[in-house]
Amino acid sequence: MKHFALLIATALTLTACSAPSPSQGPNDPLETVNRKTYEANVEIDRAVIKPVATAYGTVVPDPLRKGLSNVSDTLGLPGVVINDILQLKLGDALHNTTRFALNATLGLAGLLDPASDIGLEERDSDFGETLHTWGFGEGAYLVLPVYGSSTTRDTVGLIADFALDPLGTVLDPAVSTAATGLQVAQIADTRYRYSDIYESIIYDSAD
Repeated sequence: MKHFALLIATALTLTACSAPSPSQGPNDPLETVNRKTYEANVEIDRAVIKPVATAYGTVVPDPLRKGLSNVSDTLGLPGVVINDILQLKLGDALHNTTRFALNATLGLAGLLDPASDIGLEERDSDFGETLHTWGFGEGAYLVLPVYGSSTTRDTVGLIADFALDPLGTVLDPAVSTAATGLQVAQIADTRYRYSDIYESIIYDSAD
């Protein structure tokens, strides 16, 4: 709870200090740093992420890549449910809990997605959205290393989602490491699937 309170205090400080006035343009007081981080991210993508994603997408068959991504999504659902509850979206919490139960059992630990087949698609949420629901402003625009575009509020939310992950606190460390590997595989799959769109936005953008 001490760490949770610290995150809330951090969110309050960051969003309050960087709130734009109505007459201001885009809230980017960190523009110089953001541009440097953006340029570094492009170089990291060209040198590491794109080659890894291309190799993964080429070597691993599409059905297996989809299955591994489904497992990663399933493992992330308990965290989504927590945010649903914190936002008092109890209908969404029940919906996502049912989805988790179906995919974790009938879906063979998430390899398959029987929940979507009956109309129980994931209703996504995160702690950044929870902070928004609680009245925190989005704060300043922020480009994170590797992760990319965010805001100060959503950056705090991202950290909180990792810290408050319910499965991460109960799973064996080896299983938690495997779950992290699945998240990396999902990112590589997404980068591979949407390569043309991603590169047209990131590589060819004037700003």
